[in-house]
Amino acid sequence: MLTGRSVVVTGSGRGLGRAYAKAVAAAGAGVVVNDVDADAAAGVVAEIEADGGAAVAVVAPVGPTATADALVAAAVERFGRLDAMVTNAGLLRDRSVAKMSDDDWDAVIATHLRGTFTCARAAIARFREQGEGGRLVLVGSPAGQRASFGQTNYSAAKAGIVGMARTLAAETARHGITVNALVPVALTRMVATIPAFADAVAALERGEPVPEPLRAGGVGSAEDVAPLLVWLLSDAAAEVTGQALGVGGDNITVWTHPAVAAEASMPGGWTAEAIAKEFPAQLQPHLQAYAPERHS
Repeated sequence: MLTGRSVVVTGSGRGLGRAYAKAVAAAGAGVVVNDVDADAAAGVVAEIEADGGAAVAVVAPVGPTATADALVAAAVERFGRLDAMVTNAGLLRDRSVAKMSDDDWDAVIATHLRGTFTCARAAIARFREQGEGGRLVLVGSPAGQRASFGQTNYSAAKAGIVGMARTLAAETARHGITVNALVPVALTRMVATIPAFADAVAALERGEPVPEPLRAGGVGSAEDVAPLLVWLLSDAAAEVTGQALGVGGDNITVWTHPAVAAEASMPGGWTAEAIAKEFPAQLQPHLQAYAPERHS
């Protein structure tokens, strides 16, 4: 589906990024593998080449503009062009907000949100120079869609990424560029610290299959996520843009855009007393759940 394409995948030395890079290469694209770990990046390049694919590594942290420019330059130098940018790189600094330091906040925001911005900006500039459109896939998370205890920094960054995807889609549509947010759920090292998933992650690393109840509930392996990415980068998804698409296990989901759930009007404007009187009947029934359901 991607023969002759050139794709950058940030944070692709391990986990979801590795699965993305390998799947994109298997679909025929040349891949720029990016990671801060040189050995991990080189290992993924070697895996791709052993399977007959083409890849090159760029070892650098995302966030700085220089890294974004280097990633685009590597794609152009090795493959002659850039067709897609997948902004996957990320890290976690989980703590409740009372215990979260400035560094915890800044590190996550710099990698996820700034890194997505700088890489997207560099890719868009190249797409416009080439004049043939392009694909941007910005990787979000359910933590950015619903509450995720202890992840104020990560949730804020991932929510920002989905908002960024919508706006970039609007800004670049006239240039034939599609921009979508991918919202994956997978058993990786990043979720191994969550007690509900720790045993399943360990089992998967031992080569055991993901239990069917988890798969049916939308939780699977990194390899389960990659096909949606490949499709989004292909011609088959040329008309899909500005969307947040989730994938995990056996399920693909379309996330809604923020929308007004209810509206009440008061001629001449509202007073606090009028709100107190009318809110319970007119608006309170429409309040939204903010956290995932917990099953005992």
